[in-house]
Amino acid sequence: MFSLEAKKGLPNGISDFKVLREANYYYVDKTKWIEELQQEIGKTILFTRPRRFGKTLNMSMLQYFFDIQNQEENAKLFQGLEIEHSPYMAEQGKYPVVFLSFKDTKRNTWEEMISDIRFFISELFYSFRFLLENSNEFDIPVFKGIITKKSNMSELTNSLKILSRMLKEHYQQKVVILIDEYDTPILSAYEHGYYEEAISFFR
Repeated sequence: MFSLEAKKGLPNGISDFKVLREANYYYVDKTKWIEELQQEIGKTILFTRPRRFGKTLNMSMLQYFFDIQNQEENAKLFQGLEIEHSPYMAEQGKYPVVFLSFKDTKRNTWEEMISDIRFFISELFYSFRFLLENSNEFDIPVFKGIITKKSNMSELTNSLKILSRMLKEHYQQKVVILIDEYDTPILSAYEHGYYEEAISFFR
């Protein structure tokens, strides 16, 4: 729990909403934005802002707001903020959330790039390993193959689709997928000459 009476600091370089709130940094309340997004649930939404314009912090805010895991703990992060008094606060902690950031995915070759992607997709699936407890005989080997980095390209390409389907089946709820810095690997691919391989994968 954070104290609103404690001395506030400036959140230089902080992009984790929970860290910002619990450490009582200054924060310009942007939670009203969550209301607008609620009306777009089920759609693909693209946020275009210049770098260092708070996109990652806003996505982190959305993750803590919607995530069905740690619902009660996350609700405390929104105490005293505008969204707390909104009827949309009832949607807090209602959805499984998948958060991915490609900010560090910059490599000289496609082989290096896909190795990086395979690694952090493996980490992502490992964080949802509880899904294996109630999975069917077809999903289990694919899921384990992704965790152990032994998946084929088709499984890796469809990994987010596989994970979101399994989460939806587990929770019986729509899945919120947040992707940050999605353009970073594409720009790196263009710069280093493997754009076609990258764009084919990310499509």
